[in-house]
Amino acid sequence: MVSQKLTITNPTGLHLRPAGALCQEAMKYKSKITFKYGPNDMGEANAKSILSVLGACIRRGDEITLICDGEDEVEAMHRLVKVIVDGFGD
Repeated sequence: MVSQKLTITNPTGLHLRPAGALCQEAMKYKSKITFKYGPNDMGEANAKSILSVLGACIRRGDEITLICDGEDEVEAMHRLVKVIVDGFGD
């Protein structure tokens, strides 16, 4: 299992289009991919589920902890971090 803290920097947070981009990238991997959010990382969302990602209500400036667990976890983490840091193309 690998994890990394990231701050969401795109202006609109994880609204529909960025959430879709995150899910689309996450679904390419066999690993379980989730992220924790909120005070003390109390909330958890499945990065492969658009409803779960949207339900997290992540806004610009929010910090998440991305977690990848499985056979391709390192590659998945690398690519998903790139998608997030690049602002989901926004």
